[in-house]
Amino acid sequence: MSKNIFFISFLLAITAIHSQTTCTNGMAGEYPCNNYDLMAFIPISTLANSNGSPSGSDIWGWTDTTTNKEYAIAGMSNSTAFIDITDPVNPIFLGRLDSNAGNNSWRDIKVYNNHAFIVADIVGEHGMQVFDLTKLRGVTSEQSFTADAIYTGVGSCHNIVINEDKGVAYLVGCRSTNGGGPIFIDISDPTNPTSLGDYRSDGYSHDAQVITYNGPDTEHQGKEIYIGSNENEIVVLDVSDKSNVTRISNINYPQIGYTHQGWFTEDHRYFILGDETDERNYGMNTRTLIFDLQDLDNPNLSSTYLGETKAIDHNGYTKGNEFFLSSYTAGMRVLDISNISSSSSPMTEIGYFDTHPENDNTSFRGVWSVYPYFPSGNIVINDINRGMFIVRKSGTLSSNPNENEDTSFNIYPNPTDINPIVSINKGSIETIDIVSILGKQIFSFKNINSQNFEIDINNLSAGIYLIRINNKTVKKLIVNQ
Repeated sequence: MSKNIFFISFLLAITAIHSQTTCTNGMAGEYPCNNYDLMAFIPISTLANSNGSPSGSDIWGWTDTTTNKEYAIAGMSNSTAFIDITDPVNPIFLGRLDSNAGNNSWRDIKVYNNHAFIVADIVGEHGMQVFDLTKLRGVTSEQSFTADAIYTGVGSCHNIVINEDKGVAYLVGCRSTNGGGPIFIDISDPTNPTSLGDYRSDGYSHDAQVITYNGPDTEHQGKEIYIGSNENEIVVLDVSDKSNVTRISNINYPQIGYTHQGWFTEDHRYFILGDETDERNYGMNTRTLIFDLQDLDNPNLSSTYLGETKAIDHNGYTKGNEFFLSSYTAGMRVLDISNISSSSSPMTEIGYFDTHPENDNTSFRGVWSVYPYFPSGNIVINDINRGMFIVRKSGTLSSNPNENEDTSFNIYPNPTDINPIVSINKGSIETIDIVSILGKQIFSFKNINSQNFEIDINNLSAGIYLIRINNKTVKKLIVNQ
């Protein structure tokens, strides 16, 4: 890659940290879209540390009920990144928690009681990291975080799910520990996790959901119901008594590839499943399977939805009458499920944001996961190859980027051959970072606490630099000397 091309790519990436782009005529900048606007983008080069060849994986979120701030928690192949997205157009990268045991492709996060619980797969003795999210309060610049506790009763695990009603975490896919069945952890005291046993009878669970059941089957109401995506079947378990787990039913379906992940509708009537390899194995378009669980003992396949592309589906989550599906190369797809009881047309696509504009091929690139549960309407998407995107439904935030962009600071003169002055009209300058066109940090000034700051350019060669103020807003500086 030439320096000019690298610079253009880098400039687009770093300035996009605070760039709002509306979805107009089916595009938000370079990204295909429908009914969803791009608020901001943060590249993997910012989110992950530089070890290995970083990539993105799972993503989750935390809303601080004390401050009402919203935070994205993005899994990377070598770390977990924390981002303040309260202002979605101007997100603030707060720092990262590094892996316990080297790099891996799969990291999963869930949140309970103001703590993040993090597992990683195929990465040795990683265990479960516990991180107190209240430590993010007041942070405005990049930090290096450490875990507040590490549960060492497991090594590597593919996934974690939490029943927040009960304060119990379920670690799944821990092959080296118990073959991959669910492991029960009491997290009611988050930094003192303790084992409640495990379940091994149905083999490996790749993913799962656990709910306190309040669906139509009166026999099981009030029970803790575990529904596991177990590679070649779905299993439904009553896990209310951790020492006496009961299998309620198992579910099969035609053309099984890899039973990957699914989520209940909010009324607990239907379970929406994604099979990760059916598109590749059978040549079909993106397939989503809907199971009717009105009777948990006798579930049945209610209907099947085929998407517009042949992209592979990954994680999907329900919110009200919408299903948010991460569909690898086809990006985030949003489906209306208000007609889910229909056998012929249970879902209708009502929007999308495609973070992988190159193609919609049947390949494992693009979106890993999406988190749609922020009260504000902010949605975060983690792309394996690019980084984290913040999007919102079109029309729910100003369509004029300049109304949301911080324009309260200036650099003058610019272009310049003398020391320029950075000035801010509102608030104060706390930090200034100067970055070269090749992405190398040249200078970093901390604890400035002033409305004006003079940048000494005597040691800067002629060229273009990027000036980042308060770890948020970026402007270009041209040095002529």
